[in-house]
Amino acid sequence: MTGTGPGMQHIDTTRPHPARVYDWFLGGKDNYPVDEELGRAITAIDGSAPRAALANRAFMRRATCAVAEEAGIRQFLDIGTGIPTEPNLHQIAQSVAPDARVVYVDNDPIVLAHANALLHGTREGVTEYVQADARDPRAILEQAAEVLDFGRPVALSLIALLHFVADEDGAHDLVATLVDALAPGSCLVLSTLTADLEPENVEKGIAAYAAGGVTLVARSHAEVGAFFAGLELLEPGIVPVTRWRPGGEPEAPVSLYGGVARKP
Repeated sequence: MTGTGPGMQHIDTTRPHPARVYDWFLGGKDNYPVDEELGRAITAIDGSAPRAALANRAFMRRATCAVAEEAGIRQFLDIGTGIPTEPNLHQIAQSVAPDARVVYVDNDPIVLAHANALLHGTREGVTEYVQADARDPRAILEQAAEVLDFGRPVALSLIALLHFVADEDGAHDLVATLVDALAPGSCLVLSTLTADLEPENVEKGIAAYAAGGVTLVARSHAEVGAFFAGLELLEPGIVPVTRWRPGGEPEAPVSLYGGVARKP
């Protein structure tokens, strides 16, 4: 199922790409000078940006464990996967349940180029990669259905994805279409940018991304809550990702809200 062939896009190294900038924040090597330039510009505005990226990954790990352990979910659909950064979601899910089935979705050619790094799961489980645009949820569902049984609960992960999709570009329709396809007992795991905590720095960061040709959207607590409409939020609700079940002394908040909710 790994996307290959003539539809594969050329990797554009003349403009920054969010996945590669995020990789730079995480200390990865799969980025280019143009990505590092934007990453450094963002860090000059907000020195906590790399910490926010690391905190977001830590939220993903804790949330994945929670839905696997507490909700007993064994199927995972991760959209906007990004460049592999260990531990990846399938490694976390399959450490809880070796038979977990995981589908990653991204449309970035550099992610595709590294997809093989993602595809080493357990013998009992399944790990697949789908090349598709997050803005085409029906195509995602169609391809993911080759691996996942949508008649059974699925954990839908939209980690640091929605701040790259404006409301007018269909962010709410995207989430609604995906959630509607999920069986009762499924979970939505979501994190996204907010300007509630550090509005000045976030607005400057948005401007820096815009100068690099990247759309970035910050949402309020209430706006993030709208994505969870009709779902049952797990404790502690929608909070900065560092405050979502930290397991120890929580770190200082970062400008990313996170939440996990169950479909009744």
